Amino acid sequence: MSDDERIAALKAALDEPTRAALERLEGARDEYKKLYQLLLEENAKLKRGLTGQAAEKLPKNDAQLTLAVLEMLLGKQPPSQDAASDDEPKLKRGETEVTGYTRNKPSGRDALDTANLPEVSIELLPEEVKRLGLDAFEQIGVEETRVVEHRKSSLVVLVIRRPKFKAKAVQSTQAPQPVAAAGGEVEAETELGVRILAASAPELPIVRGLAGPGLLADSIVKRWDDHDPLNRLERIYERDGLRIAKSTLCGWHEQLAQLCDPLVRAMRKDAMQLPYLCVDATGVLVLHPERCKRGHFWVLVAPSLHVLFEYTERHNKSSVAHVMRDYQGYLVADAHVVYDHLYVDGRIVEVACWFHARRYHYKALASDPERARTALGHIGALFRIEREIADASRSKKEAVRRARSKPVLDKYFAWCAQQAEVVLDESPIQKAIQYSLNHEQALRRFLDDGRLPLSNNVSERELRREAVGRRNWLFVGSDDGAEVNAVFVSLLASCRLHDIEPREYLRDLFCLLPDWPQTRLLELAPAYWKQTAEQDDTQQRLAANVFRRAVLELDSHPPRT
Repeated sequence: MSDDERIAALKAALDEPTRAALERLEGARDEYKKLYQLLLEENAKLKRGLTGQAAEKLPKNDAQLTLAVLEMLLGKQPPSQDAASDDEPKLKRGETEVTGYTRNKPSGRDALDTANLPEVSIELLPEEVKRLGLDAFEQIGVEETRVVEHRKSSLVVLVIRRPKFKAKAVQSTQAPQPVAAAGGEVEAETELGVRILAASAPELPIVRGLAGPGLLADSIVKRWDDHDPLNRLERIYERDGLRIAKSTLCGWHEQLAQLCDPLVRAMRKDAMQLPYLCVDATGVLVLHPERCKRGHFWVLVAPSLHVLFEYTERHNKSSVAHVMRDYQGYLVADAHVVYDHLYVDGRIVEVACWFHARRYHYKALASDPERARTALGHIGALFRIEREIADASRSKKEAVRRARSKPVLDKYFAWCAQQAEVVLDESPIQKAIQYSLNHEQALRRFLDDGRLPLSNNVSERELRREAVGRRNWLFVGSDDGAEVNAVFVSLLASCRLHDIEPREYLRDLFCLLPDWPQTRLLELAPAYWKQTAEQDDTQQRLAANVFRRAVLELDSHPPRT
């Protein structure tokens, strides 16, 4: 008798309760064995220095299974292969079928859009034509090749000359009175009453500074939109013919942050009036005498309006209270414990993120694929419904969510409650299920208001700005430097949100801010910039700026070198 037969005979001799208990223990043993194999595999990857894919997508060979799960959850039967109609159009040659639509197969390189670039024409003549002259030949056509080249960055020194004038002597019995000429000022007056006149000095973003608004805007975009650290900026400008010390750049940006801070605070006050906000945070190293300490960047997203960054030294309740000061409404955030105290008095209402819930189930795919795929099928159905109604009105979204999303939610949470009784404690699938059950009320919140999103992805995407920059500049120089970072990243991220070219925006902003009315600061925010830039008052102010006018003239008619 083999070992398997002997074990089967022993099991048959057991009574029913003992046999059931033995089967449960064997099931638990198998689950732990799978977890053990998973840990061995992850440990081997770590030893080899390998990392998994960043995107949380199911393997390609699981696509059909995932579709079947979704159709099962939605109460639909997948069509059989035999049900396909013979009348369906065939794919044309060169087209590829991609899940419900066709696209043309790439046939060559894409043409570059050079409409906004200056052009230089170069004519090349054959040697024989150059030797005998054009009169000996008749041109019958032309071959034209377009090539995009790169030239040295167009840094330029603007020499502002302000001639001084004195009025011609006029015989008068009256004592001379100081009179300022239009567009100028009285600089001095001699004992004989002769007035010396000169034009007013143009106002700079930095008082008595050496950098114009265009250079200042360029340095900010390169530092916080292109994520170039200061040592790279120093080398970049040196290649362009100008050596700028890192300390000089820091000094410029610190003074400009003080200029722009009232505008960012006005944007924050405007964001606090919205019905919901999305928030997230990430850590950053801050230079310290002994060793780097840890600070935190927070992002507040007012969807379709503003993207705001703030810096705090800690990631705790007091920091969250500071970031969310003066706010009342829905808050879309992860389930971190630092947010819990905000929801106690009902002033702020928690809205949980379904993508966070999905992430837990995705991590459980390796150890418990069947349960994880079932959960991902439910959550995928919710996201598919949201994509269908993305452009619908608030009332339409609420109606569709009640009719279609709520039944999926009810099935999902009933399934979670059932599986919570049988899964192993501390296993990945148990953590995923328990996360959803613990935050069921907050996960259902999107049903209450059609404006609420299903996930907090928008704030996570915006927070990548700091994450990408952190890989380049590694740390910030001080807490004050981190606050300067937050001011300009808020403006740059908001420019991206509204499809505004950041260098031109910042250049015009620095031209306007010094004498712009404080009661109208919000008009300069990226959310309202396109309307503000079209106003006559704004156009007149920009046209009067000598630095902007000179640079635009050079761009349209570059000097010969």
